[in-house]
Amino acid sequence: MGESLLLEPSLAQTLAVSATKTSKLSLSTSTQRSLAAWIKDNIRKKECCFYVDGDSKGICKCGYQRIHHVDDSIKPENYLGETWDRHRHVHEVPTDAYGDIWFGGLGQKIGKYARVSADTSPDLLYQLLTEQWKLPPPNLFISVTGGAKNFYMKPHLTALFRRGLIKVAQTTGAWIITGGTHAGVMKHVGQAVREYVLSSGSMEGQIVAIGVATWGAIHNRRPLVHLEGRFPAHYSLDMQSQGHLSCLDNNHSHFLLVDDGTHGCYGVEIELRSRLERLISQQPLGNRESGVRIPVVCVVLNGGPGTLSTIYGAMLNRTPCVILEGSGRLADVVAHVAGLPVTKVTLSVIHQLMKRFFGPEYDSFTELKIIEWTKKIQDIIRMPQLLTVFRMSEDNHGDVDVAILQALLKANRSSESVGMERWERQLELAVAWNRVDIAKTDIFTEDSQWKSSDLHQAMFSALLGHKPQFVRLLLENGVCLREFLGDQTTLCDLYTQLPTSCFFLRRLAKRIQTEKSRRSQTLSSRGAAGRTISLTHVSDEIRHLLGSFTQPLYPLPGLHSTRYPKEPKEDVAVTLPPKEQLELQASPDPDRGPGRDSERGEETFRDPGGDLFLWAILQNQKELAEIAWEQSRDCTSAALAASKILKKLAEEGAEEEDEAEEMRELAKHYERHAIGVFNECHCCDEERAQRLLIRISSSWGQTTCLRLALEADDKSFVAHSGVQALLTQIWCGELAADNPLWRVLLCMLFFPLIYTGFLGFRRDESIQREAERSAELLTMESLTGSQACTRRKYPVHDLPARNPLGLKPLTVSTRLVSLFTSPYPIQVKFYWNILSYFSFLLLFSVVLMIDFQTTPSWREGLLYVWLISLVCEEVRQLFHDPDGFGFRKKADMYINDMWNILDFLSILLFIIGLAFRLTTRLFYAGKVILCIDFIIFCLRLMAIFIISKTLGPKIIIVRRMMLDMFFFMFLLSIWVVAYGVAKQGILIHNEDRLDWIVRGVIYEPYLIIFGNMPSNIDNALFDIKACSVNGTESQKPKCPILNEDKMPAFPEWLTIILLCVYLLFANILLLNLLIAIFNYTFQEVQDNTDTIWKFQRYELIKEYHSRPAAPPPLILLSHIFLFIRRIVLQRPPNSYRAFKERLPEVEEEELLSWESFMKDNYLLSCRQQQSQSMEQRTTDTADKVCTITELLQREEATGSVALVKRLTRLEEQVSQSARALQWIMDTLKAQGLHSKEEAPQLASPGKLKRSESEPNEPHRQEKTEREKTFYHVNARRLDYPDSTVPRFPVLEEKVPWEVDFILYNPPVLNGDSQDQTDGSEPDSVKRYRNPGGRTGMKGRGALTCLGPNLILDPVLTRWRDSERSALEFLAVWDQEDGLWTLPGGPVQSDEPLPDRLLRIMGQKIYDRIKTKVVEVTKVHEGYVDDVRNTDDAWVETTVLNIHLDRRSLLMADINRMAENTVGCVELVRWTEVSSRTRMCSYQRDALRRVAELHQRTF
Repeated sequence: MGESLLLEPSLAQTLAVSATKTSKLSLSTSTQRSLAAWIKDNIRKKECCFYVDGDSKGICKCGYQRIHHVDDSIKPENYLGETWDRHRHVHEVPTDAYGDIWFGGLGQKIGKYARVSADTSPDLLYQLLTEQWKLPPPNLFISVTGGAKNFYMKPHLTALFRRGLIKVAQTTGAWIITGGTHAGVMKHVGQAVREYVLSSGSMEGQIVAIGVATWGAIHNRRPLVHLEGRFPAHYSLDMQSQGHLSCLDNNHSHFLLVDDGTHGCYGVEIELRSRLERLISQQPLGNRESGVRIPVVCVVLNGGPGTLSTIYGAMLNRTPCVILEGSGRLADVVAHVAGLPVTKVTLSVIHQLMKRFFGPEYDSFTELKIIEWTKKIQDIIRMPQLLTVFRMSEDNHGDVDVAILQALLKANRSSESVGMERWERQLELAVAWNRVDIAKTDIFTEDSQWKSSDLHQAMFSALLGHKPQFVRLLLENGVCLREFLGDQTTLCDLYTQLPTSCFFLRRLAKRIQTEKSRRSQTLSSRGAAGRTISLTHVSDEIRHLLGSFTQPLYPLPGLHSTRYPKEPKEDVAVTLPPKEQLELQASPDPDRGPGRDSERGEETFRDPGGDLFLWAILQNQKELAEIAWEQSRDCTSAALAASKILKKLAEEGAEEEDEAEEMRELAKHYERHAIGVFNECHCCDEERAQRLLIRISSSWGQTTCLRLALEADDKSFVAHSGVQALLTQIWCGELAADNPLWRVLLCMLFFPLIYTGFLGFRRDESIQREAERSAELLTMESLTGSQACTRRKYPVHDLPARNPLGLKPLTVSTRLVSLFTSPYPIQVKFYWNILSYFSFLLLFSVVLMIDFQTTPSWREGLLYVWLISLVCEEVRQLFHDPDGFGFRKKADMYINDMWNILDFLSILLFIIGLAFRLTTRLFYAGKVILCIDFIIFCLRLMAIFIISKTLGPKIIIVRRMMLDMFFFMFLLSIWVVAYGVAKQGILIHNEDRLDWIVRGVIYEPYLIIFGNMPSNIDNALFDIKACSVNGTESQKPKCPILNEDKMPAFPEWLTIILLCVYLLFANILLLNLLIAIFNYTFQEVQDNTDTIWKFQRYELIKEYHSRPAAPPPLILLSHIFLFIRRIVLQRPPNSYRAFKERLPEVEEEELLSWESFMKDNYLLSCRQQQSQSMEQRTTDTADKVCTITELLQREEATGSVALVKRLTRLEEQVSQSARALQWIMDTLKAQGLHSKEEAPQLASPGKLKRSESEPNEPHRQEKTEREKTFYHVNARRLDYPDSTVPRFPVLEEKVPWEVDFILYNPPVLNGDSQDQTDGSEPDSVKRYRNPGGRTGMKGRGALTCLGPNLILDPVLTRWRDSERSALEFLAVWDQEDGLWTLPGGPVQSDEPLPDRLLRIMGQKIYDRIKTKVVEVTKVHEGYVDDVRNTDDAWVETTVLNIHLDRRSLLMADINRMAENTVGCVELVRWTEVSSRTRMCSYQRDALRRVAELHQRTF
């Protein structure tokens, strides 16, 4: 739990800043300088340093003109008199061509390029691609090769290739590498990239297409040259004047231009490209070291002899190849023979195919070259696991992308991995490619048996890669989240490797930085320690998002042991001491936090699905979160917690409004999930559903569903009928919910009525229901004769007992206690408080109107006492914190409540008014303040009536309209002030009395709105007696400006116009606007008032639930009691289970299992609704139409090909039938049987076949017999080991010595020297001849002598155990070949065992094994197909089986020796005798014979 993982410093620096945006193609200035410096230090080019005239004057042997050579190369002193040599007279200098390349035109035309030497290390090139050019490492490397010249492909095949290539590159994150020029197969790749860019319209997820071309063969390359780089270089395609050179393809994204110092020579890049591909194939796949390397695949279109060599070399390096049939030339040749037996691929067949597909080019091929190509094709089809042919006429591959990926998986199945290791590597590849379809069809098959632990690495990769479809697939195929997250390090790894764009990760980094700054002294002593992220940090940050009322999800290490339960059973037991179990069951405190549990050493079980769900939610990953939520157990709490966290993140952390809106939508989504699951639960069992609401969830911070919903402001959830039923039950307490209000009020005043049955009680109703149910069951039993088993039900708040069958009727005392004693029922307490408040207002009004004396009367004194009780209650509410929010949060919640603000304001005004009225001078002012305060106290009545179902929603509407009215008053004030100032200025001259200014500017214009028309703007109504001329009379307004006739001089027409305009806007426009606003608010709020009212109802119920039973002013006695209890006696507060309850563990597990079952029902109904929705049906129909259209197009394109094949097969069948009939007739004639009529003439194909076969019938039979004979394969490999001398190509049909092979002219090799190449043989060699046939090499080669070279292979075997469950043999690991081998080798003439066994075992064990030689069994003796064999020297072996007793001392010594070889070059291990063991062919055959000897299945 306490383990924390170390972050890389670079990552830690990235965490505190925002996510890096998508990198732009044009580099910044600083990046350009950095790239230029790196390239100058590491990348070289080649140039000629010795000018020698070639065939043309002025042109050097290197192909460049004289002017392109430096002065020192014209007459170099070091090379005078030498003949020009490419290897000696070309040297490396810093490159001068790199940067960005821009092709112009529409679409994305900006790429990167660099001129590199042909001898550049591939490590530097990979570093250039990934670190300098910022390419992410590929998940797949696609090498596209084939025809370098333009060729024709059928349109449908072209479309399939382009679409498939882009799809596989886009979905897997692959790199595509080609020759980079604008011709042939490279042009097809470029067009595919261009189509993708134009169709996507976005640069995100661009296709990486790397062109590796020859610098000296590029046309128009001068603009690319600059010592400081070109950013960008402007390159133009000039196809007309390129001549024998080639232009770069304008759709590739990156170019490596390989330079060997020559000009006009093609093929310079082949070797460097091969080394780069080999290096990339050795790089690890993904972020974690899982042993899986980046897969490489070769895709072949068209092509010639050079392409054949490329395919041959790739397959020897274990690189799978995909051939596109129909692309022409070599691709079609290989495609036509693929799948045939090697014996069918003869020289004549290749001749025919070459002539057919190469056309006129075939005439230029020599016989020796065709023999060599035939040998390579035979070797290629001998490796079917590496060869895949894509045929449009077949549906097994689908598209090209599926064929490419299936080819890689097929090659992986035949690789060195065996068993589950092979399947795991294939799964890692599928996850890296994000191809669920491939995983479903080729990996998760019936043959594969998966354990959860086998899928953990793939699960981790899928989670980090945000691949929800793979996560779901892995869960469906056996991943157990409990095992996957059983190690807390895995969960910590997931949080550590969150993407840097994640806001939660940046908050974690900020928290860690804060902790580090607090402990700066400790850090300084540690030096450059990295920053750590632990689950403790995660827990603290999640608690901040959820709220301080929760407990840490992952407590501190050592304080609380957190683990996952082993089995998801309904009854899970936690080992506790008996005393602690009793305390757990009998404790009255439902708020017991994890701190108390941890002090007692209790273990907390975590929900792995909830942990994964939380991890996904914090990243705003909707699909991953949905999958994890489906796996979580406490799903309702999880959904509500997610709603709270997402709303908090949207409020605090979203840098972009779109991201914040996504978080809010996701929060609403999980609120709907919570409502859906709870609705299923409520419909099934109301009582269980209510227990689900108030159950303390240990997985989500020791809080409840109800509390989470309130904190998340999930009004719709709280408004659910099930939640409201719980609140109603708490509100009514022991009283029945259907009691009329007037009955409750009567019983409150005349309590003896409760003994008459005037009020209903819940317990009485429960007893009556159980009695009726029991009677029904007894009746059913009497009728059916069977016994019915009843399930125990119990209400949520039955405190005395939890078994409803054992409930006792309420007694006289308990009925009275249930009516008046806190906390039950809340409604009685509420009604007493209403009566108390009305009494307070009545007393307040009497004091203000009747009894407000200079000396306070007894009524006023009672009013003061009453107010003191209200003040004490407000203080108690402020400090009462049953949910553990903390004072700061509690104070914030108190202030944010409008009713609390009214309470505070009313109390404050009362105190101010009281202080004023106690003084003589401010006595009246104090009364005025108290009168105003009375208004506020009356407004406070609205909060009391919120509980009313009728008045509550209306009060909410009034509150919203008041807010609207404030905005309206702002607009109205603009017009009022504007008109008032203008009117005052026109009518009155220099009014200096402030009260009359306010009256004229604000008061009078405001009254005009309500119809009080002014008299001073119209001369007809002017009365000079009603005003003061000079403004000296304080009770009269100042007269307007007068003329000589003592009449107003203002322009009457203007004032009337201003009044009309003012009334038009104020009365008509603004008032109607206010009406419209009110109407809109009413319509908007009316739909949600019921929900809002139900949501606010909880707070009122919660307030009165915790309130003392006595109403004010008697509540002062309760406050005094609480003060003595809490402060003086320091006793803990009483806590009740109405809103929070801790269930026993077995009961809680049963409740969660039931909730999970309800969740499954809810998800099933959601899926059914989604599948039946119109949108889903439209989508399914569109998919089906697209599929049918594609099938029709493919059928149209492949129909002719299929027809030709069918006709060809039909012709072959007719020909075979004709030959069979001819044979029957010949046989009958030979037996002397004759017919009356002449034999009919057979079909021409039959005659033709017969005429061709009759003369050579004996030869054909001999050939058939030879086809059944095994021919050596390894001994005919073209590349001889540890030698540059290639073998002469020996075809399959030319292996036997009896077959004539006129052109056969093998080289002679003895040791490391090539002695003869003319085919002549010395006399000492002529007497030796390889019994396996021709090998393509003469002499002894790498063997020690001519003729047979004898070796001995001892097979040391034992039984694995006493039951003989498996037979094992002693194997030695050959690190160079990657194979298990037998400890055999050459034998000295005087020794019975090989020297290698002595070297491996040691002298002591060797001597003891030698004594067992007399007990050995000879298993096999004969010829070995070894790569070192020649025509004159070969290897022969003798395989011996030495079976050892597993209980002998010799076996113990061998076991100790094997243990000592761990980590050595030659690892020795006991291995099961099985066909799955990776060994060379002849040793595997020897093991098979050993297994037969011991009667074991191989």
